[in-house]
Order: sequence, then C-alpha cells, then structure tokens
Amino acid sequence: MHSKLIASAALMGLMMTTSVFAEESAVAKQTVNDALRARLPEKIRTDGKMISVNNGSFPPYEIVTGTELTGASADLTDAIGQMLGVTIEHETVSGLTALLAGINSGRYQFAFGPIGDFKTREEANDFVDWVQEYVVFSVQKGNPKAIASLDSACGNRIAVMAGGSAEKVIQAQVEKCKTAGKPAPEVQSYTDQPSSILAVRSKRADAFFSSQAPLTYFVSQANGQLELSGVGQKNGFDDLYQGAVVPKGSPLGPVLLDSIKALMDNGTYAAIMKKWGLENNMIKQPGLNLGGALPK
Repeated sequence: MHSKLIASAALMGLMMTTSVFAEESAVAKQTVNDALRARLPEKIRTDGKMISVNNGSFPPYEIVTGTELTGASADLTDAIGQMLGVTIEHETVSGLTALLAGINSGRYQFAFGPIGDFKTREEANDFVDWVQEYVVFSVQKGNPKAIASLDSACGNRIAVMAGGSAEKVIQAQVEKCKTAGKPAPEVQSYTDQPSSILAVRSKRADAFFSSQAPLTYFVSQANGQLELSGVGQKNGFDDLYQGAVVPKGSPLGPVLLDSIKALMDNGTYAAIMKKWGLENNMIKQPGLNLGGALPK
C-alpha cells in the first residue's frame, strides 16, 4: 500500500506539469455520423454509452487522476463518441490481464489503449491498430550502468510492466545472459507506469524497459533525472503496432476502425497526436489485427 501511495504522489507531480508537455490546441467537435452510428450494436445505441477500460496511467495516451482520464486516448475517444452519438465512459483496472478479462466477459465494451497487438493476443481479441510504437529504456541521467541494449541489460535491475510484451522480452533475455556466461538481469514487474518509472528515479531499478511514447513523456517530466537509451534499435521487437481491443469478432471493431479513419481524414487524429507530442507514432491508416509474432 505504501508503494502505491508513493506512486500516486509521484503521478500527481507529473499531472501538475502535463500542460507543459501537451500543446494547447483546440480539437474540433465532431458531428454525428449517422451511417457509423447505425452500425453500432443495438444495445449500445439504446444505452447511449460505451465503457472503455484502461489499466492505469500510460502517458501521454492515458493519464488517470482519480476517476478522470486525460491524454491523447481520452481526446480521441471523446471525438469518437461525438461521431457515434454516444457517451464513452472510462474505468480503470489493475493490469493487462484484468483489462482483457473484463472485455471478454462483456463488462467493458472495449479498451482504446493503445495496447500491443500480437498474433497470440489476436486469438481471443481483435485489435484496431492506430499507432506504431517502439520499445526503449529509460535510465538515470548519464546512464551510469551503460544500458543501451538488451545485451547490456545483463546483471542490471530492469523494471517492466507486468503482463506486457516487454516483460516477456526481458524474461527471455535472462536465459540469454545466462547462456552467454553473464549475470542475469533482475526483472522487476510493476502493475502501472508511475510505479515503474519511480523505481528508476529512486534508484531501486537501473532502467525501465517500455514503450517509447510514455517514456518520452516521463523523461520530459523528470527534472533532468532521466534520459532515454536504446533508441533506434529493435530491442527484441519487429514492427510493433498498438491499438484498441474488442472481443474476437465483435461488430464494434470495424465501427471503431472506420471511426478512426474518419478522424484521420478530417485532420482530428493528427491534431490530437501532435497536441500530445506523438507525431513519431502516427500511422497513415488504421488497421485490423496488424500485429506480428510476440517476441520469443
């Protein structure tokens, strides 16, 4: 509980400076697209709402403060809700496993994410991919442990998000380090981003291995304490797409896909992504189940 309180306090500090990171720019309100609205499942149209689930703060996409969600994903889901003529509510659960279970049980209609799309995950869910991502390290300023690749992670304390693809890559690296006769990395798994980044800032971990977009955000808010490392390398991944998640075969998937396409066509997608400093993560067109194999 104490660590959760510390992480919460650290996150609150980040929230105070969020406006510095996000460019102030108005996002045009969307008009209802009757054709897209008509394709929604009848229950959603009748209820007039959908619930999107997230697994905690994932800046600058998802920034959870109490019960309020801000960030690029919040702006985009607001625009999608306006386009579909429904209210999109947000709920937070702990961890990716709980998020996927909640979607597949029908408790939540979707998660806008973005969440990493891999073929193994597509067995139970459909992914509406709307960004491309990269996985890098966040380290202490000056990179005192010289962590710049998976090989240099050997013998160091590496924080990751529990249940995520980066955790799987680091766990595989444990065996590779042992095979090479090097000390294995100590893997520290956390349920949320703020706890992970706090571990590095407090020097309980030597690096946080995660998606480049949120790490760029955290580094920008760390008062010069952190920097990125391993940028521009594969780091155990091929092309990595991330997106919204719906149950397998859900009719909501194609509706979300075409809604995002419409936001791209009218310039709203680009405006929101640029507002949050995500220009390098934009893709030209969204796609359904673009993911590749999960790293071994």
